[in-house]
Amino acid sequence: MRSNHVYFWDQAFLEAQKAYAINEVPVGAVIVREGIIVGRGHNQRISKKNALLHAEMVAIKNACDQLDVWRLDDCDMYVTLEPCAMCTGASIESRLRKVYFAALDEKTGCVLSQYTLLDDKMLSHRVDYEYIPQARCQKIMGDFFETLRDGAKGDRERCPLP
Repeated sequence: MRSNHVYFWDQAFLEAQKAYAINEVPVGAVIVREGIIVGRGHNQRISKKNALLHAEMVAIKNACDQLDVWRLDDCDMYVTLEPCAMCTGASIESRLRKVYFAALDEKTGCVLSQYTLLDDKMLSHRVDYEYIPQARCQKIMGDFFETLRDGAKGDRERCPLP
């Protein structure tokens, strides 16, 4: 399983690189069922002008379409950044089994950083999670925002800094 774990992280990171290449916040996600990737996604909200197109949301939709179900209770998600409130909620609503994430999001993260939604005992479905720090995922985020700050890439009106 260890080699599969590394492979799934590599695939999530490839998705983040796709987002970076189109000037999106570099977040990538994959959904895995029985050792096979059934959903992929990267941020597309700027390029497609849709606030819902976070990497996790795209991957969840992709997995639901691929499997022709709405319940992903036998699936795990690997995502390069701690999910926000919307994506954490989608993880719960789609009944994911487990979410692995590789970098904390201190501003909008809702698994450990700002809120701990997945620990809420009042929810009807519990999603397990594990934070597995990955330097490359933290680095690509830092590089992206540093590039924006330097003005070398992107358009501040399209992608304003917080």
